[in-house]
Amino acid sequence: MNNLPVQHAGAITEYMEAIQEILTEEKPTETGIEVSGSVALLEALIVEGVDTIFGYPGGAIMPIYDALFDYNDKLNHILVRHEQGGIHAGQGYARSSGKCGVVFATSGPGATNLVTGLADAQIDSTPLVCITGQVFAHLLGTDAFQETDVINITTPVTKWNYQVTDATEIPEVIAKAFYIARSGRPGPVLIDITKNAQIQLFNYKGYTPCNHIRSYRPKPIVRPQYIQQAAELINEAKKPFILFGQGVILGSAEQEFKAFVEKSGIPAAWTVLGAGAIPTDHPLNVGMLGMHGNYGPNVLTNECDVLIAIGMRFDDRVTGRLDKYAKQAKVIHLDIDPAEIDKNVKSTVPVWGDCKETLPLLTALVDEKQHTEWLAKFNDYTRQEVEQVIEKELNPTTAEMTMGEVIKQLNELTKGEAIIVTDVGQHQMVACRYAQFNNTRSNVTSGGLGTMGFALPAAIGAKFGAQDRTVVAIIGDGGFQMTCQELGTIMQSGIDVKIIILNNRFLGMVRQWQELFNSRRYSFVDIQSPDFVALAAAYRIPGKCIEDRKDLPSALNEMLSNKGSFLLEVMVTKENNVFPMVPQGCSVSEIRLK
Repeated sequence: MNNLPVQHAGAITEYMEAIQEILTEEKPTETGIEVSGSVALLEALIVEGVDTIFGYPGGAIMPIYDALFDYNDKLNHILVRHEQGGIHAGQGYARSSGKCGVVFATSGPGATNLVTGLADAQIDSTPLVCITGQVFAHLLGTDAFQETDVINITTPVTKWNYQVTDATEIPEVIAKAFYIARSGRPGPVLIDITKNAQIQLFNYKGYTPCNHIRSYRPKPIVRPQYIQQAAELINEAKKPFILFGQGVILGSAEQEFKAFVEKSGIPAAWTVLGAGAIPTDHPLNVGMLGMHGNYGPNVLTNECDVLIAIGMRFDDRVTGRLDKYAKQAKVIHLDIDPAEIDKNVKSTVPVWGDCKETLPLLTALVDEKQHTEWLAKFNDYTRQEVEQVIEKELNPTTAEMTMGEVIKQLNELTKGEAIIVTDVGQHQMVACRYAQFNNTRSNVTSGGLGTMGFALPAAIGAKFGAQDRTVVAIIGDGGFQMTCQELGTIMQSGIDVKIIILNNRFLGMVRQWQELFNSRRYSFVDIQSPDFVALAAAYRIPGKCIEDRKDLPSALNEMLSNKGSFLLEVMVTKENNVFPMVPQGCSVSEIRLK
């Protein structure tokens, strides 16, 4: 063994440790109690610290719901109006609380209705455990009523999935499910349980959470030599630039990240999902990256000499044209998922590992500096953006209201302390650009998948996950109509969610592209909507619609001070565009201010 390469020796050591662990682990006692698979599942959820489940019953999951009847004092089940609403609520819960969201659905259409949310959670690294019912094991493959091969359907959009056909498997499988969903780079897990396994009685010997799976290494080994190389590049840099993403938040590394930024003195810009990792108004926070990000961070990406990416994946909306992206820079990439390193942008120094572990090691080696002249360049670009874009959006002189001024006044009232949940479209980009995030886990949105209909159910889940915080859902008139039935979930649960519909009478983002790139050929983007206030009233939720700017402050105050949910519809200008903008197929340095 002494003659083996270091990495091989390390692998053998890990293997021997795993063998020793198996030999010395506690063996379960032979005595137990007879319970059904359904009861074993619910007992597992309690041990895992689950307090809230979002779900919708059906035939194939009925035994679990029957058992749940006796657990009402221990598990809070929220009856959603559609399984897609259930999984988005689970996502919102996970994103606001930092815990694992739990979702129940039945077989067939119930399970397939989870697919969009699973794909959304997979690309945005959201920890979920979804439990689906399935037909009896002996009917599998017979095209039985509401039978669907959910395992093969969901394999591409889950971190792990598994079908249980025997109740004795349930404790171990559920333990693995929670461990896999939470550990390393988080993600969604789906467990499909056949009806016979839900009913089956077996000798239950208790539940033991999982903290190790042989062959599964959720966190790569930190290599000190790469930390050293990264520090040397940073210390030599004249124009270093930090790009940070949701990995900082998922790793609970906000304080470690702040310490690194402040000691190094390096300007830092965030991806949409990274918002809130450090406060919006931090002097080294220079704004948002990407297609509708801030001017300076985009342009200066192609001027920096060292690019330090932390917990972000170089999504195409951030990079623009890859063949013109930061070609002058040496790239340091910190990520827990080795698959993300070198996937899109080739790194000079790859730093594998959990950033909560790697950042303090890096901070200890970097020199304390202030990049005054370099930071001033970001501030110069900010001034240009304020003059040409931001001032017009936040303080318009036009008769009609803008989305930006609504966000500005909301900031003034919430002081940047609210959780902002956005749908997908122009309002999403405006909210992400202008909302203030003083705390982590304050920006809940669909990032990678861009799922319209996300915000309303996600806001419900976010409130259950952080009941002491104000939750404001900001939604477009198009996206709201995709999941507006979840107003029924609000009505029945009594949850307090503030809803702002920014109504421009268009599918705004598509319309913007059609204006700019399709000669104003507005093809099926002019959308008609119901009376949203009357719709909310039908669900016993108070609301108001305003069209005049002078009514905005009082309406926002009324919404925020209302004890319970409230829907505020704000009629905004129809053809306002979101700028800056990096046109698709262009370099980030080709960003347009108009």
